Formats: sequence, C-alpha cells, structure tokens
Amino acid sequence: MKIQIAGPSCPNCKTTEQRVVNACAELDVGADISHVYDYNEIASLGVLRTPAVLIDGEIVVMGRVPSVGELKKMIQSRLDGGQPGSISRAS
Repeated sequence: MKIQIAGPSCPNCKTTEQRVVNACAELDVGADISHVYDYNEIASLGVLRTPAVLIDGEIVVMGRVPSVGELKKMIQSRLDGGQPGSISRAS
C-alpha cells in the first residue's frame, strides 16, 4: 500500500503525516508513506487543496486534517479489498 501526503511543509501537513504514521502503526500496516512537497507534482496528482491524503494514487482526503480514526477506517477498507471511501473535503 502506498500512502502519500500532499502539501507544503505547513503545520497541518505535518500533523496529517504524523496521523497517517500513527494510523498505520495502530493497524500494524507496513505502508510506503511519502510526502509530496512540490506544487507541480501536487497539482499533477489532482490535488486542489492541501493537506491531502492519497491511498494507492486515489485522493481520499483533501483540504483538511483527518483524524487517526478516519485514516484507520480508510486504510482498513483498502486492506479488506474495498475502496478507501469518497473524498472528504473541508467545507
């Protein structure tokens, strides 16, 4: 499983990355976690608002910081063979 956090090195992006790490640790999942900082690469991923989380190339969160619980549900859903869920955006 590949999980990407997209966004500049702002506090919300750093918090999102830490929560992804925590969710994977709590689920005992060995995911390939990376952070995309480059604005051109972020745009090429289809991200319009940061922070964003992508699981296996699919945007699952955009424009807000997800909770560890939300991330765990998305990751577990992917592990169970389902889709991680619809895109969750900030309002």
